Order: sequence, then structure tokens, then C-alpha cells
Amino acid sequence: MSIPVKKLVRAAIIACLYTVICILAASFSFGPVQVRISEAFTMLAVFSYDAIIGVTVGCFLSNMLASAPIDMLVGTLATLISAILTYRLRKFRVKGLALIPSIPPVLINAIVIGIELTFLYFPPEAAKSVWLMNILTVGAGQLISCSIIGVLLVYILERNPSALRLMSD
Repeated sequence: MSIPVKKLVRAAIIACLYTVICILAASFSFGPVQVRISEAFTMLAVFSYDAIIGVTVGCFLSNMLASAPIDMLVGTLATLISAILTYRLRKFRVKGLALIPSIPPVLINAIVIGIELTFLYFPPEAAKSVWLMNILTVGAGQLISCSIIGVLLVYILERNPSALRLMSD
């Protein structure tokens, strides 16, 4: 398989897995209190730039299928920026774990999606207190998805030579 085809297939598989897992777990993938398990795939950017494309497309498709139309733009953009920053921080580790690269998806999604949810579902006069609560709940969900599940996923893949060969450039 040629290199460009391998990259395209890798991105497509990640997009498909992201979307399927997000939709199958829709009851807790959307809303103010959410743990979008598929966001763990953002951590795959540690291995390859192709993962950025995969999670971005997967996020867009998931939001298109099950969320508010504005989330197709705002949520997808938050995931894109998070994945790019994760890729840029991929070499920074804490005791061998990819904890530093997991920070951007947690912070960016907490802030961006927290603000988005507040303005979508709550009256303007409740914005400050509700915004803070939404930041905390979305951030907690992202912490579970990226800093726990995602870091564990990276750890497992890094210790499997076959998986590492498939995921890395």
C-alpha cells in the first residue's frame, strides 16, 4: 500500500471509529454533562498527523448526526485545534505517559463547548454561573476521555509493535 493511501485509510478508520463510538454512546456523548469516549482518539495524534484529520472528520460526522447544527462548526473546530496541539506536544511525557499532550483537548473543549452549551441552552442572565458549571462538567468528561482513556490507549499502542507500526508514520 502506498504511503498516501495508508494515510488516507488510517484517517478514515479513525473517523469511522470516532463516529460509531460517539453515536453508540450518544446518551452520554452529548449535552452539558458528557463523556465523549470517542474523544480519546484525539490522543492518536501522538502517533500521526493523519489522526488529526480522522478525529476532525469523525467529530463533524457525529455532530452532524446527533447534535445542534452549530456544534458541527464549533465542536469540530475545538476538536481540530485540540488534535493539532496534541500532535505538537506529542514528544512531551510525564514518566513515559502522554499526559502533556492530553491537556489541550481537555482545556479547549471545556472552555469552547462549555461556552457553546451555555449560549445554546440557557438564558443570557444565567450565563456566568451556568458557563462555569458547563466548563467543569465538559472538562471532567474530557479528562476521563483524553487524560485517562486516551493516555491508556496510547500506552497500550506504544507497547504493541504491530499496532505501533500501523499508527505511526
